[in-house]
Amino acid sequence: MRVLILGGYGVFGGRLVRLLRDVSGLELVICGRSLARARAFCAAHRGAARVEPLALDRADIAGALAARKPDLVVDASGPFQDYGPEPYPVIEACIAAGVDYLDFADGADFVFGVSRFDAAAKAAGVAVLSGVSSFPVLTAAVLREMAATMEIRAVEGGIAPSPYAGIGLNVMRAVVGYAGGPVRLLRGGRPVEARGLTESRRFTVAVPGRLPLRNLHFSLVDVPDLRVVPPEHPSMTDIWMGAGPVPEILHRVLNLLAKARARFGLPAFTPFSPLFYWVLNRLRFGEHRGGMIVSVRGRADGRDVVRSWHLLAEGDDGPLIPSMAIEALIRKRLRGERPAPGARSAVRALDLRDYEALFAHRAITFGFRDDTGGATLYREVLGPAFDGLPAPVRALHDGAGSRRWTGSASVQRGGGLLARLVCGLVGFPETGRDVPATVAFAPERGAERWTRTIGRKTFASVQAAGTGRDRYLLIERFGLATFALALVRDGNRLLFVPRRWSILGIPMPRVLMPSGESFETERDGLFAFDITVRAPLVGPIVAYRGTLAPAEVAEPVPRGRSERVS
Repeated sequence: MRVLILGGYGVFGGRLVRLLRDVSGLELVICGRSLARARAFCAAHRGAARVEPLALDRADIAGALAARKPDLVVDASGPFQDYGPEPYPVIEACIAAGVDYLDFADGADFVFGVSRFDAAAKAAGVAVLSGVSSFPVLTAAVLREMAATMEIRAVEGGIAPSPYAGIGLNVMRAVVGYAGGPVRLLRGGRPVEARGLTESRRFTVAVPGRLPLRNLHFSLVDVPDLRVVPPEHPSMTDIWMGAGPVPEILHRVLNLLAKARARFGLPAFTPFSPLFYWVLNRLRFGEHRGGMIVSVRGRADGRDVVRSWHLLAEGDDGPLIPSMAIEALIRKRLRGERPAPGARSAVRALDLRDYEALFAHRAITFGFRDDTGGATLYREVLGPAFDGLPAPVRALHDGAGSRRWTGSASVQRGGGLLARLVCGLVGFPETGRDVPATVAFAPERGAERWTRTIGRKTFASVQAAGTGRDRYLLIERFGLATFALALVRDGNRLLFVPRRWSILGIPMPRVLMPSGESFETERDGLFAFDITVRAPLVGPIVAYRGTLAPAEVAEPVPRGRSERVS
């Protein structure tokens, strides 16, 4: 099978080649305006798939089709928003030559307009699919899965690339080009025109049981979903899609420029694209992680519901996701599964199970959440991951109302002066082994108060589900200090990972945030806890470890039982 890839040595084309490099019998023609760059890319290629360079301008596509006779053309060039009044010469040439066509188009108008070639493509027996990327293929697959159990009314969400993902110049041209320009979407059941990058929302991407991304600033982008997804769901009245690139300071500069263009009728800022491209690809810091979120409001079983889907991608696997849809379609074709003839958006090209197969061997995870409310505290924060916890951990956190668990614990206090001062202020227990331990739980204004008595010391905290920037985090308040904790399921352990903290509501520097490995698990059929608290400039503060059971069935740990003290 021979595939001709326009923009084959670019960001998306290059990643597609990387994804297909293990496929023997596949010939990939790497096309672009620069023969030198195409040759350099092919020279660096390693894999079973064969590659060959070709200098090719889009205007000469008809000649290349006649000379190379590919089975498939993939357009990975763009920006598709800038193709002018006649944006479809490549598609027309493919139909005339009887060659199937796929593209990475991210322009809503471009993808929406492809259907005009449907009759001609069917007559020629050619499959033309546009927008074969995360937007709209993955979004649409998620929404079809959710529509099986609910009526979809409103959709919002977006993509948050890793700061280390790298962004192509053409993508930057597209984004800067529509900043402040018209973006058509559905709002209140009516088509309306908004302005790109002038509207912003905040989301937290939080796959159940995984370490979430930090709460991010997303801005409205011109993606195919806004036009091609609503017809798939007749009950849909609203759709909004954004992107959350970091660093946020550069993102907000784009917001200001977009608002200035919209307010004063300025021309597009496309000439500044190289500058933004240069800066964005050099200001790289923070976690090498990315994600995606789709949040849906609608009706199910006669009631209003809110549900969401989250995806997390670690390291270098995230940037591959936009290219995976075309990878999947090429692999399917090699198995004899070719898309039906016709020209259309790729909104139905793949299902979520297709993506599951693509993600299986990569550090990419996803999951659904029910955000309607009404669950117990830890169920609300953890979502479906709660059900995978050990039975004693579920039992302790699934209780409602006032209750008490008892057992024993071993404690080691820090020896430093500051550590002793902190222990005294909070009321942390004194050093000891196998001392009695009791935890009393009591509802308190939408939260839950934990009163711990270990040995002769009693200390308390108040726990609640996070909101706003702390969405999907557990908020725990010890006196003047408040901590936002991620609940992470690690096998049979529930980890508590500090993400933010404040004193008297004033955000504190992360570099000074107390930390230490803390988790809950099961030990000998009992609820087990292992808490370690240390802080920069202070060192170890306290570590306590033990087991608990409901007060009415508590079995104290025998004296002298071996206990590790952290």
